[in-house]
Amino acid sequence: MAFDYKKEYKEFYLPKSTPQLVDVPAMNFIAVRGKGDPNEENGEYKASIALLYGIAYTIKMSYKGTHKIDGYFDYVVPPLEGFWWQNGVAGEDVSHIDYAHKENFEWISLIRLPDFVTKADFEWAVEEATKKKKADFSKVEFLTYCEGLCVQCMHLGSYDDEPKTVRIMHEFIEKIGFKTDIKENRYHHEIYLSDARKVSPDKLKTVIRLPVAGVARI
Repeated sequence: MAFDYKKEYKEFYLPKSTPQLVDVPAMNFIAVRGKGDPNEENGEYKASIALLYGIAYTIKMSYKGTHKIDGYFDYVVPPLEGFWWQNGVAGEDVSHIDYAHKENFEWISLIRLPDFVTKADFEWAVEEATKKKKADFSKVEFLTYCEGLCVQCMHLGSYDDEPKTVRIMHEFIEKIGFKTDIKENRYHHEIYLSDARKVSPDKLKTVIRLPVAGVARI
């Protein structure tokens, strides 16, 4: 059976529909950065998804070719993820997201890499995909990210209804004596467990994760 990160690491991918604390360790990702409305046809976001999966499946299928990755085992490609913010600059509080103006989104789209994939393996995959797919993968990067302490929750339903779940999460964060800690390099994080092309909006499953920090006591 192929190793499935969603099933093996349920604490990160299958949370309850009520908020809970989680401490997320460092992970490696395939990443693409961009700006703009994710729903725009032929837009930058949808192009980024194609780039991510191009590299993800080049690595997954590497065992069939001449490039052998040390420690490789069969696995299910982890789900698509995204870091989202709007008008973010260093030091600015960007915790508010205005869903009515998606054209102002800035984002990093991600797919988790298995731990056995090194930076050298990633660079090989970029070169291989560029050659075989005759496409430009120069925007794709190898990203190591340690998320740390967060509150997360399973959101059920349309992406446009996420503010309801986020409000519940903020109430929980305040109740347990923490504060939301969204800033440069700490992001509103979403993990997409459903394929929006195949699942009706009311049945979408999305993990929402917010970074938190303790509140200083005087």
